[in-house]
Amino acid sequence: MTEALELAQRVLRAAEGDEALAVVQSERSGMARFASSEVHQPTLIENQVVEVQIVRDGRLGIATSNRTDDDGLRALAARAGEAADSAPPDLDFPGLAPPVDPPAVEGFDEETASLDAEDQARLASAAIDASELDLYGFFTSGVTEVALASSTGVAVSQEMTDAAVLALAAVEGASGYEERTGWRVGDVDPAEASRQAVEKAKLTRGAVELEPGSYAAVLEPPAFAELLAYFAYDAFSGLGVVEERSYAFDKLGSKVFDDKFSLADDALDPRGLAKAFDFEGTPKQRVELVEDGVLRGVVWDRPTAKRADGGQQTTGHAPPSSLRHWGPLAFALSVAPGDASSTEELAERVGDGIYVTRLHYLSIVDPREGIITGMTRDGTFRIRGGKIADPLMNLRFTARVPELLAELQGLTRDPVLINQNAYYDDRYPTGLLTPAVATARFDITGVGSGPGV
Repeated sequence: MTEALELAQRVLRAAEGDEALAVVQSERSGMARFASSEVHQPTLIENQVVEVQIVRDGRLGIATSNRTDDDGLRALAARAGEAADSAPPDLDFPGLAPPVDPPAVEGFDEETASLDAEDQARLASAAIDASELDLYGFFTSGVTEVALASSTGVAVSQEMTDAAVLALAAVEGASGYEERTGWRVGDVDPAEASRQAVEKAKLTRGAVELEPGSYAAVLEPPAFAELLAYFAYDAFSGLGVVEERSYAFDKLGSKVFDDKFSLADDALDPRGLAKAFDFEGTPKQRVELVEDGVLRGVVWDRPTAKRADGGQQTTGHAPPSSLRHWGPLAFALSVAPGDASSTEELAERVGDGIYVTRLHYLSIVDPREGIITGMTRDGTFRIRGGKIADPLMNLRFTARVPELLAELQGLTRDPVLINQNAYYDDRYPTGLLTPAVATARFDITGVGSGPGV
């Protein structure tokens, strides 16, 4: 039994109620940030967050704490019990999950787990040393563990590693972006990320404006991943379907996208940041969301499946309690690759359009219609005659994602893992596997600032 699971069992013994669930998230991580090619703001975290959920007469109470001594755990259980006593009955609560053995998954690497602050600073310096321009960004790595124990017999834990580098090469009038993510540090090359960012930045000098309008576009993996992640919050959530705010509402089984587009949520894939179970203790399942353009499914947790009625079952997508208001979340999106060898080949297929490295400041305007706004950033270019040509100012866009996905000229054949962890809250490594994509329609609504610092 791991230390985190033993702690969850201790929390459970302190809980008094009809049912109880204890969740422990532990983290040992470090981040070496850099700006203007100097390492600064090193951050080291060693933390355990303990949560207990207590059910009394159909009422659910939740409390969290960082205290792990016996007095702290008793106080935590008492607060959760008081919260349950004062809560209204939850008619959608299905009871706690039964015990089911989770699948075996990859996702822990000893070398990554052994990295200390000196190693993280060294890897950040490797990125800086490879850059001819001022470099901004970070190198981070960590070991996390999630453990759950419940009165129904659930007793599961998983230890995970992850590492990521973000490199932004930026000077006055020029900026380029690159990132690398993996659960093995050997798959994350800070120097190569830096060199790619610099090469992109050099091409952005002399950026010009672009008239608003609808353009064919090539989206690199970081740009496409960000757009899909925002779209997925509602579009592929069972709660979004139940509440009729999802694009998938009344469209399941319909062909709504280009037949070159297939999408799954697959937390078991070792190319991603694999997970064995969700925050209810339910084993993860691969869910086919889109097959050859046909909208096939959405993800579910236990409360949302109960609300859906009709025998719907959870797919193992319950989020942490802090994100419960979103309902079940597709944390491990995976886009099926295409047949293009490179983004340059996608540009040839586009012929005339724009090329986008990265998106920023995204906002969901209309989840039912899949409308998202934002800006391009750190590498936006004109495509002319099938070639990536003139650098462009950062562009404002409003994308109706279903229309963007309705006519695709192609996807590259090698998916890339894109980090989806913002590192502001408890570390829970997630990523999105996607190739680059060429679309017939990307709507530009205005021009923003130029590239550079």
